[in-house]
Amino acid sequence: MWNNVKAKVMGLKILHGFCNYCTQRHASVGVWVKRTPEKHRRCGQVHGKTRLFATRNYLSTEPPWRVLFFGTDDFAVESLKLLSASRNSNDRVVESLEVVTLSNDVPVKKFADQNKLPVHVWPLGDLQGRFDVGVVVSFGCLLREGLINQFPCGILNVHPSLLPRWRGPAPVFHTILHGDTITGVSVMQIRPKRFDVGPILHQEIYQVPDNFTADQLGATLATKGAQLLIDTLRTLPERITNRREQAQDGATLAPKISTLMSWIVWEEQTCVQIDCLFRAIASRIPLRTIWMGKTIKLLDFTGKCNISLSGRGRIPVPGSMSYQKESNTLAVCCKDGWVGFKAVMLKKRLSAADFYNGYLHQSFQNRSGPPKQECLFHSNRDRTGLQSAGENSLTQLHAVH
Repeated sequence: MWNNVKAKVMGLKILHGFCNYCTQRHASVGVWVKRTPEKHRRCGQVHGKTRLFATRNYLSTEPPWRVLFFGTDDFAVESLKLLSASRNSNDRVVESLEVVTLSNDVPVKKFADQNKLPVHVWPLGDLQGRFDVGVVVSFGCLLREGLINQFPCGILNVHPSLLPRWRGPAPVFHTILHGDTITGVSVMQIRPKRFDVGPILHQEIYQVPDNFTADQLGATLATKGAQLLIDTLRTLPERITNRREQAQDGATLAPKISTLMSWIVWEEQTCVQIDCLFRAIASRIPLRTIWMGKTIKLLDFTGKCNISLSGRGRIPVPGSMSYQKESNTLAVCCKDGWVGFKAVMLKKRLSAADFYNGYLHQSFQNRSGPPKQECLFHSNRDRTGLQSAGENSLTQLHAVH
């Protein structure tokens, strides 16, 4: 089956062979290693009997690298795309590329299958000598020290924040939630036992545009992070030599978002804070409040409203509602002003007009005296999920300059 051609390069053997299954010549440097019957790495065909396969068994000191990629989601796919494309580019940074993921139903696995990249089952076995460097992007599992040590150049991580700010699984959400004006991407080396504490190899600053959502920021940083990863791999030995430990000061945590974070506290949160909360989580978890003892979801946030209730006989309390007919907006009073929503979800989705006409109209006809319960939203005082990273909370915005 194999027609071997041997030559000397750098004092090592290069072994070339023609595979009868995929009619391509495969080359690698080193010694022959026995393989049991399984799918061929490149052509995907099953060999009928035990064959010999060549593998390089020395440490490369410059690109192209043998890369093992760990990832799951769409953010990770952007880095995987550039790594895959790099194998065939003129400025080749990647020699070979294989993938580790946690599930068959994630974007990274789908991309790997579509592009015929070998996929490994987690947890991994012995990898000694098969890869030069690992790359982790949105993987979500701690890597043990024994695994990290099997990669001569270590394992790199692409993280969407300027570490040490926002260590953890949800840095993009906390960047928006806390009103940061400056963020970025970091490429660091993985260390065992703790997430996001390794030395920094490369960083790039990014100014957060006004009114950006977490989804928009995540997509932008995924693209920038992928390019930063390629730039890092291009000069990896130099980057490792000049790596710097993360600063002890300024470290904050970015825990996963949860439904507990979606409760609005009208008495405590300002217009700006509610705006940040909406842009951070609302695409995944709608904002919520209590109305007449029931949970109601607040949809289609419009931002701060200019409301004047002078001459109406009462001072509004946080949670008070006002229907704005001209803009079809339900305005709600918070700590320092009013915010608007175009729709709510009770038993079904209702426009602001439908909610007002169906539930509030009669109560709003009598505007004297204290506000009626029908005209008030209430904060859920039983919630416990508003505490966020480190010493910060949802009611504290920390802008980075």
